[in-house]
Amino acid sequence: MTIRTCSGAGEVSSRAMMGEYVIYYRDKVIGGIYDDRFLLKPTKSAKALLPEAEMQLPYEGAKEMLLVDSIENRSLMAALLEAMYPELPAPKKKTRAK
Repeated sequence: MTIRTCSGAGEVSSRAMMGEYVIYYRDKVIGGIYDDRFLLKPTKSAKALLPEAEMQLPYEGAKEMLLVDSIENRSLMAALLEAMYPELPAPKKKTRAK
């Protein structure tokens, strides 16, 4: 897992999963990289900040997500992460096998 800072927005990390990458912000799943596309969960704030974003399927059988074309825009990315964070579900507690 890699941890990076996104223009002062906080911790961003990723985890490889079945050939793709799940992206976390402060331990909450925000989206992922699927077939070289950065897709975000379609929260209310993400839709407001990316009104022109196309909805795409990350993989067959999944829910549609927002395609982010402007990942180089650091201020937009930081604003997206901060706005999305309160709308995302809390991370699930990990259970240990006995």
